[in-house]
Amino acid sequence: MRQRLFKQVDVFTAQPYLGNPLAVVLDGGDLSTEDMQSFARWTNLSETTFLLPPTPEAAAQGADYRVRIFTPGSELPFAGHPTLGSCHAWLQAGGMPKAAGTIVQECAKGLVQLKRDGTRLAFAAPSLERRTPNADLLARVAQALGLQAQQILAAQWLNNGPTWLGLLLDSMDTVLSLQPDAAALKGLVPGVGVAGVDIALAAPDLIVRSNREARAFIHPDGARDASASTADDDTPSVEVRFFAPDIGVLEDPVTGSFNASLAQWLIADGITPARYVAAQGTCIGRAGRVFIEQDAQGQVWVGGDSVTCIEGKVTL
Repeated sequence: MRQRLFKQVDVFTAQPYLGNPLAVVLDGGDLSTEDMQSFARWTNLSETTFLLPPTPEAAAQGADYRVRIFTPGSELPFAGHPTLGSCHAWLQAGGMPKAAGTIVQECAKGLVQLKRDGTRLAFAAPSLERRTPNADLLARVAQALGLQAQQILAAQWLNNGPTWLGLLLDSMDTVLSLQPDAAALKGLVPGVGVAGVDIALAAPDLIVRSNREARAFIHPDGARDASASTADDDTPSVEVRFFAPDIGVLEDPVTGSFNASLAQWLIADGITPARYVAAQGTCIGRAGRVFIEQDAQGQVWVGGDSVTCIEGKVTL
């Protein structure tokens, strides 16, 4: 064991202790997978990351550093708040990107590009694969969450590294009022995220289009209108919650990977405008803010503030 530089960063907030905390070990070079998993289990945070030099292949493609991401129970190929928080810690510790204004992170999912907008970082959402869940599973998840069928507008499996089940609910209030049964939810899905769109702040003249299979389970009478004006830059127009008891996270304060895949889904289906702000963590005393923007090339960027709350050394 030896002492290693360490930071604990609060992500998706500019005010300490209102976002999602992340433990970052800035020198993980000679640690085994077992060492990393053991430390992540000990921190008991939703994620703990370890920074390493990029592999030669990734370095040749422009990677600035490599990150390994662990929950208390397992390693993840990609996650959003560890991406932003690790990059924040790397830059704060003196990391110098190869290309001005762009940082390239290597993770198990591949290379992830980040950019800086002032002090705020944003990552390019990884490619998304999505499909429709079967009706039986959807019904069981709905029951575990305490939802009525008519409260679910659409449902998709979302895979951008990790695979989560995403549910679009009928309102932000429905999202905030959920009281999930963790025991009933455990074993059904790796993680489930729910989102509600504020109709008064959504893009004008858009139609919420449920997929055909979800409509058969949920909305036999078809789509519903979603009309309204564009949201203020800092006004949340989407409320998000995320539950993953199978990986030791009953409710995650702010989930970057889910917000990334959710944004790609909602923007592609015309449910939200190409730029919006999501709130997450409200029900557990947090005030996470996720800044979503799709650029002219169609790339979705997921941004958020980060602030270092603890720094020093850890014996590991």
